[in-house]
Amino acid sequence: MAEAADRDPTPSPAPDPTAGPTPGAEFDPDPEGHKGPLTIYLVKQLELAIRSFMDEALRPYGLTTFQYTALTVLQHRGGLSSAQLARRSFVRPQTMHEIVRSLEERGLIERAHTPGNRRVMEARLTREGEELLAACAPAVQKLEDRLLLDMPEKRRSAFRQGLEDGLASLTGRHHG
Repeated sequence: MAEAADRDPTPSPAPDPTAGPTPGAEFDPDPEGHKGPLTIYLVKQLELAIRSFMDEALRPYGLTTFQYTALTVLQHRGGLSSAQLARRSFVRPQTMHEIVRSLEERGLIERAHTPGNRRVMEARLTREGEELLAACAPAVQKLEDRLLLDMPEKRRSAFRQGLEDGLASLTGRHHG
């Protein structure tokens, strides 16, 4: 369970480069000689902040960040089993089972047996699920815009590419 401080949507001030290490973060120089928290620590902090703001933005729609993620994965890759959906949503299969059940109960997804394998059920978005994602889009775009607001336009593409490259390095799934 995340600590209350990790869920606090109030942005933290920028770290003081002259201050000592952040609790829980190991310091290591980057290739350009800067000292600061490890990149993986910064990515985790960014993830926690995004999740907190996403949960807040999605609350009026009755969704959590994990539910929204599952719906968007289905929107892009419909016809997935719960296990496939869990892998693509970065959650445990047990967690996805609960997410799928709640989304199905709300009529946002439907499941049917896979042709050729009656033991596997595939989930797909319903029309209601598509409509809810469309309704959420402005709130999610607002958060995306806020994330990039203070980043110069020319650095946004490099930031995104760096995240994609890091993900590809860790997962072996290359984009492009």
